[in-house]
Amino acid sequence: MRKIQIQIFLLFFIGFQVSFAQQPQKPNSVEIYNQIKKLNFLGSVLYVAAHPDDENTRMISYLANDMNARTGYLSLTRGDGGQNLIGPQLRELLGVIRTQELIEARKIDGGEQFFSRANDFGFSKNPDETLDIWDKDKVLADVVWTIRKFQPDIIINRFDHRSPGTTHGHHTSSAMLSVESFKLTNDPKIYPEQLKYVSPWQVKRQFFNPSWWFYGSQEKFDAANKSKFTKLETGVYYTGIGKSNQEIAALSRSRHQSQGFGSTGVRGEETEYLELINGETPKERDNLFDGIDTSWNRVKNGKPVGDLISSIISKYDFSHPSASIPDLVKAYSMIQALDDTHWKEIKSTAIKNIIASCSGLYLEAVANEQEATPGSTIKLSLEAINRCSVGMELMSVTTLPNNQTTAQNIVLKNNNDQKINLQLQLPNNIEYTQPYWLKEKATVGMYTVSNQENIGIPDIIRETKVIFNVKINDVEIPFERIVVYKYNDGVKGEMYNFLDIVPEVTTSILERVLIFGNTKSKMVPVKVRAGKDNVKGNLQLELPKSWNVSPKEIPFTLDKKGNEQIFYFEVTPPVNPEEVIIKSVAIVDNKRFDKDQTIIDFPHITKQMVLKPAESKCIRIDLKISGDTIAYIMGAGDEVPESLTQMGYKVSVLKPEEITPEKLDSFSTVITGIRAYNTVNALANKQNILFNFVKSGKNMIVQYNTNGKLVTDKIAPYPLKLSNDRVTEENAKITFLAPNHPVLNTPNKISEKDFQGWTQEQGLYYPNEYDPAFTPIISSHDKGESAKDGALLVAPYGKGYYIYTGLSFFRELPEGVSGAYRLLSNIISLKQPIEAPKQDLKQ
Repeated sequence: MRKIQIQIFLLFFIGFQVSFAQQPQKPNSVEIYNQIKKLNFLGSVLYVAAHPDDENTRMISYLANDMNARTGYLSLTRGDGGQNLIGPQLRELLGVIRTQELIEARKIDGGEQFFSRANDFGFSKNPDETLDIWDKDKVLADVVWTIRKFQPDIIINRFDHRSPGTTHGHHTSSAMLSVESFKLTNDPKIYPEQLKYVSPWQVKRQFFNPSWWFYGSQEKFDAANKSKFTKLETGVYYTGIGKSNQEIAALSRSRHQSQGFGSTGVRGEETEYLELINGETPKERDNLFDGIDTSWNRVKNGKPVGDLISSIISKYDFSHPSASIPDLVKAYSMIQALDDTHWKEIKSTAIKNIIASCSGLYLEAVANEQEATPGSTIKLSLEAINRCSVGMELMSVTTLPNNQTTAQNIVLKNNNDQKINLQLQLPNNIEYTQPYWLKEKATVGMYTVSNQENIGIPDIIRETKVIFNVKINDVEIPFERIVVYKYNDGVKGEMYNFLDIVPEVTTSILERVLIFGNTKSKMVPVKVRAGKDNVKGNLQLELPKSWNVSPKEIPFTLDKKGNEQIFYFEVTPPVNPEEVIIKSVAIVDNKRFDKDQTIIDFPHITKQMVLKPAESKCIRIDLKISGDTIAYIMGAGDEVPESLTQMGYKVSVLKPEEITPEKLDSFSTVITGIRAYNTVNALANKQNILFNFVKSGKNMIVQYNTNGKLVTDKIAPYPLKLSNDRVTEENAKITFLAPNHPVLNTPNKISEKDFQGWTQEQGLYYPNEYDPAFTPIISSHDKGESAKDGALLVAPYGKGYYIYTGLSFFRELPEGVSGAYRLLSNIISLKQPIEAPKQDLKQ
C-alpha cells in the first residue's frame, strides 16, 4: 500500500460551513500545500449518472482528493421529478433546491458539477420511455458537449448500459448515452455547431462502476469474479484532517437533504471496482491513469512549468506560505505564455487562488443592498488587504457588466486594510437573477437553453462582478469577485447573500389554484411587491372573456423597496365547467411586469430567487363536498392542505403532540401527508388514538409512504404491506373494480374522464398485500405490466372508514387536476349507512 500523504481539502471546509456558500475562502497552510500539489496533476475524470444523489461520492472524493484528478459529475437531470422531504417545493422549484445541494456536495468532496437540459419528469421503468420523453438527440448532444468542454481522460458510468428494465429508466439511459458518446466526441461531423466553442475530444477509456446493488446482494457481489476489474482502495485515512475518505463522502452525500440521504461516515479499508467497457486496457490494471500522461509534459512547452511547481512543492514552508509567492507568480506568468487554452484556463484560475491564499490577500466587493433593478446605480464597498510581506499594488478595479475600469494605484502594505467606495451603474438590459434554465418555456422532458455556451453550467449566471487588478513582482494579476451583500445576524454572525437583480415590480396571485364549485364569485388576492423605491402603477387581472373580473384595474403606490400590498379582485366563473389560466400584471410607466418572485431559503444551500409567470389556474368544476372539518398531519411536505381549503373545507394542520382524543373530537376526517409514516416518528405512538377516531365513525385517509424505514409496522388497523408498485403512465387506462362503491358515486359521479390530465404519474408505492377487509377500488398498469390494484383501498373500521391511497394527490391538486379534486371529495365524504333500529317482536 502506498504511503498516505498529509492532505487536507479546501473545498471540504468551505462546504462544511453552515451553508454560507458565498463566504470567501480562507484556507490554512496545509490546505494551500495540497492545492499546489494538485497544480501538478493534469488528468481528468467525468462521472456520469442521471440524478442528484446518484453519484458515488466515495469515488468522486477519492479521485479528486487522493489522486488529485480534476473530477466532474454530469447529472443528466436536476432531480425535478423527485419528492421533497424538507418543504412543499416540487418540480422546477425542487430542481433548484437539488441543484444547490449538488453544488454544496461538490464543495465537500472536491468535484465539479455539470448538467444536461434533460427534465426529470418522474419515475420511468425503461430507457425507451425515458428517451422518448426526453429529446434523445438533444441530451446526447449535451453529453458530447460536456465531454468536449471538460476533456476527461476517463469516463465512469454509475449505471450499467446493458441492463434496461432493471432500474429507473433514467439510470440506464444515462449509461447508454454515455457509451454512445464515446465514439462521437472526436468526430467533427457530430454536432458541428459546438465546434465554434470547443474542439473534438477522444476519451481514453470508459468504465462502469458496479456495486453490490447491481448483483442483488453484498454476498453475491463478494462471490462474483472481479479478476478483470480495476480495483481502487478508497478507504484512505487523511491524517491532515483526521477523517477517512468515506467520512468526507458521507458529509457530501448528506447535503442531499431534500431526498433524506443523510449518511453516516465509516472507516477502514474499502474497495471500489471499475469494469472497462470502452477504450484502452490499462497495462497496470489497478492504475486508472496507466499510459495517460498527467504531467505538464502533455502541454506544449509545459515541462518547465511542471518543474517549477515541483520545486515550489519541495521548498514549501508550512510556517510561511508567502515564501512561495515569487515562484508562484513566475509560474503564473509561464502559464499565461502557453498555447494550450484548456489547461491554461484551468490552472490559471487555480494558481491565482493559491497566490491569494499564500499571501492572505483578501478581496471583496459588497453591495449596500441585496436587490437592485436594471438601470439603477448601486453603491459598492470594496476591501483589499495584503497580509504578508510581499509587495503588492492595487493598480485598478474593473466593474462588470458595465466594464468600467477605475485606476487605484494603491500600495497594499502588509496588513493595511484598504477600503474603496464605488458606484456601479447597472445596464438597462441586464438579466434578472434567476436559474437560467427556467427562463425559456420547457417541455415535459426538456429544458430550453438557447445559448450553447450556457448548457451544462450548474448554477445561476451572475453578471455583477469586480475585477481587482493587483501587481505582484511586476506581474499584474486579475482577481475576479462576484458582488455580494452581507450583514450581521445577532445569533449567526456574519451572513452573506449574493446581489440579485430584480424587476421593478413583481406580482403574485396568492392561490396557485382557484376552485369554483358553482357560479358564485370569489375574492382573489393578488400581492404586489416593489423592487425599488417610489413605484406607482396599475394592477390588472387577466382572464378569458367567459370569466368576469371586477374591477378592471387597481391603482397602487409603494414608497419603499421591498414593500408589499395585497389587493382583491372579484372573479365570477361561467356556468359551464372550464379550466383557464389567470394572470396578474402590473403596468408601470407603460411597461408590463408579469413575474412572480419566489424565494427559496434553506440553511444548507445558497438562497435562491426564481422568477416565474405570475399565473394561477382557475377551475370551474362540477364539485360537491360533504363533511367540513379536516385535521391534516404533515409528512415530508406537500400543498394538499391549501388545496383542501380551496375546495371549501376547514383544515387544521396538527402537530404530532396535538394528536389527542380531545383534539380530534371536533374533526370529521384525519389525513396524513405524504410519507408521514416515513418521517414523523411520533406517529408510532399515536396509532391507537387515530384508529379509535375511525372506530367512532370518522374517516382516516393515509397518503403514500415508501416501503422502507416506516416508523411503525401497523400503519393500518388491518394487515397492509407496501410495495414498489407504481403506475408512471399518468394516462394509463383506469378499470373500476368496485363501480358501485360510494367512493366512486357520492357526492360526485366518478368516471374515466376524472383520470385524464393527471401529471407525472398516477401513483406510487401501492400496497400489494392487504387484508380482505380492504376493498380495492381501481386498477391500472403501465404498458406491458400486470394490473396494479392497490392505488385506492377502502376498509370500514368500527363506524368509520380507513382509506389508504398511493394516488399522487400531492402532485395533481397543486396542478389543478379536476378529477383529483372530485375523487378526493368522495373519499372524504365516505359514511357508513346507519342501520335501521331492530323491531321489538314483543310489542
